Amino acid sequence: MTAPLLNRSAETDAPVLDILADRWSPRAFAADEMIDEARLASALEAARWAPSANNTQPWRFIVARRGTQAHARVHDALLGFNQAWAGDAAVLIVAVAETADADGNPRSFAAYDLGQAVAHLSVQAHHDGLHVHQMGGFDHDTVRTAFDLEARFEPLTVIALGPIGDPATLPDVLREREAAPRARRPLADSLIAA
Repeated sequence: MTAPLLNRSAETDAPVLDILADRWSPRAFAADEMIDEARLASALEAARWAPSANNTQPWRFIVARRGTQAHARVHDALLGFNQAWAGDAAVLIVAVAETADADGNPRSFAAYDLGQAVAHLSVQAHHDGLHVHQMGGFDHDTVRTAFDLEARFEPLTVIALGPIGDPATLPDVLREREAAPRARRPLADSLIAA
């Protein structure tokens, strides 16, 4: 059963869409709920329609559903605390940037474009009642080997996706992080010139 949602809405410096203010990255996922395939398809479709330089779409996704060998391989590649909680996610998705085309020509905007695709995915998922938590803490070479990725494909992040779970299931230190106030530096501190 899905846990009741905490009020995690951000206090923004300027008005933004509710879906953006309400989006956050939980660590507690419902270990007993499978992914709703239609919602997963919508999240991936949102990623597909993200903008990219010259419409190259330099992204690929490894979609690993809980209970599969692929999910276990991705989970095994996670580092540190990520292994303590991410295995409960209904899906682990590896976001992969195509850093060069098939002829070896570099795609310098690949990481940027992949980031846009993942942003689209995360907003669509949140809109549909799913949650996303992105992780940089994983062994890139383990993923590369496990999924036989060519050198031109760079795994950049692992995304835990699924229905939210009960924070009480987390280890103490992670449960404290789950309930900690959301914070961002002031907008003015991010502007070099305005």
